[in-house]
Amino acid sequence: MIFGEQLGLAWRETDEADTELEKLIENLLAGQYANPIRIVAFNTVEGWSRDVTKEIALELRARCAQRGEVPSSLERFLDHHGR
Repeated sequence: MIFGEQLGLAWRETDEADTELEKLIENLLAGQYANPIRIVAFNTVEGWSRDVTKEIALELRARCAQRGEVPSSLERFLDHHGR
């Protein structure tokens, strides 16, 4: 079963150690997140959050081009955000 499949949208809590940009990119490319919709960065110390979907999508598009493939888990995400 895919995470969130039965109940609709779900937000996965991520361990702080796995929230660095490179780890997030690796997890997305590995299919750890099925059908991502949006990616939001939070800085609780400074009290802000920001939608970083476009920046992440552009980086993913570049990495997929290098690899010569787009994981099926990212196809819709990149079609919508990666241009």
